[in-house]
Amino acid sequence: MSRTRLSNFIGGAYTGAKDGRTLEVVDPSTGEVYGESPLSGAEDVDAAFRAAAEAFPGWRDATPKDRSLALLRIADAVEARADELVAVESRDTGKPLRLTLEEEIPPMVDNLRFFAGAGRILEGKATAEYMADHTSSIRREPIGVCAQVTPWNYPMMMAVWKFGPALAAGNTVVLKPSDTTPASTLLLAEIAAEFLPPGVFNVVCGDRDTGRALVEHPTPQMVSITGSVRAGMEVAASAARDLKRVHLELGGKAPVIVFDDADIAAAAEGIAGAGYFNAGQDCTAATRVLVADRLADDFTAALAEAAKATVTGPPSQEGADFGPVNSAGQLARVQGFLDRAPDHAEVLAGGERVGDRGYFFAPTVVGGLRQDDELVQDEVFGPVITVQRFTAEEQALEWANGVKYGLSASVWTKDHGRAMRMTRALDFGAVWVNTHIPFVSEMPHGGFKHSGYGKDLSMYGVEDYTRVKHVMHYIGA
Repeated sequence: MSRTRLSNFIGGAYTGAKDGRTLEVVDPSTGEVYGESPLSGAEDVDAAFRAAAEAFPGWRDATPKDRSLALLRIADAVEARADELVAVESRDTGKPLRLTLEEEIPPMVDNLRFFAGAGRILEGKATAEYMADHTSSIRREPIGVCAQVTPWNYPMMMAVWKFGPALAAGNTVVLKPSDTTPASTLLLAEIAAEFLPPGVFNVVCGDRDTGRALVEHPTPQMVSITGSVRAGMEVAASAARDLKRVHLELGGKAPVIVFDDADIAAAAEGIAGAGYFNAGQDCTAATRVLVADRLADDFTAALAEAAKATVTGPPSQEGADFGPVNSAGQLARVQGFLDRAPDHAEVLAGGERVGDRGYFFAPTVVGGLRQDDELVQDEVFGPVITVQRFTAEEQALEWANGVKYGLSASVWTKDHGRAMRMTRALDFGAVWVNTHIPFVSEMPHGGFKHSGYGKDLSMYGVEDYTRVKHVMHYIGA
């Protein structure tokens, strides 16, 4: 069977790497190579930034109305070509076809439509005379050319979260998708090209060295990355040398605090759904349960049953709740956490690979853990939920905040006052009450501490892609 040959998308057209180097692309549901993508070098990166820089003045000067119309047309086209996008995405990620169509395409389309409107209502301080005989006003301007790097867990959606607000604000983009999941981003660029001037949205494929070349290139004025803490630190250090603006959405280790008045069945079902969705490969996944001691036995049993009822399988399998993890390396990483689990840990469900083809891992629950255990402190990024027992609200809060991450958390209780106290004190960028993982376009997503800084989605996300200029006129005689 012939391999699919992917190409970069630069200046509105597909083009291969200048030196012809390629990377293999693997279907994680089979473990087999299905295609090749460009391994882009410095020449390719330079060509992409040159295209973006040439396109920037025209896109910057386009009216907000015109930029909005382009994004609305892209949203319509994504909706119309949903099946094609889902097929490409599922081949790269192994995600269930039905779930990807139902859970990813609608929010992507909504995000694009939101960004289209948001770019027309950017705000600033009222024009006024803050000094006698002088009138001051604020301009919100695009930053310029932006370098963007997206992860492999949500290739399509994260691409939208990156290029959507950047283009809405008047910037141009060079985006590098993960080397393991490049195909859907390239298709998005192709779709968008029908409605954008050439060079406004460019995609360059490659490995870590390619990403490093993007960050170090002198052209971009901003670098935005969704990825690991290690990658974020490297990007921030590199960007600092050239004083580039940096936007980081990094890892997470979400605490899920279940108090003794919570509905056991609803909490177990909701947490399992939010912990195992996308094979747990989600920075906001409900992975770290803290349960009140009085409720712990019954809740843990219910969670283990929910795990056993959760199905992993290939994209076409009816009823599959999630697919494989991303790669052989990621499978080994997840298994390694279980292999290194301390003697006091108890695997209550799962804990092993499923089948011998593809990279499937069973939905797993691990109990008996302590606050300083690796499974509690470090991001597994797989279908693994840990359980700890707490005896008091203060202890739950201390343990919840006692990790280096600060992306998301949830609280499960019927006590409104307790919920308000916890949401105020939890040191995380998003906190849910009696639910976990829903997002809406109007509200921001982004973390604290080692989870990074900057916001995706919402007006805050669009404003992150702008710079503020003060203009003052002397109006005296």
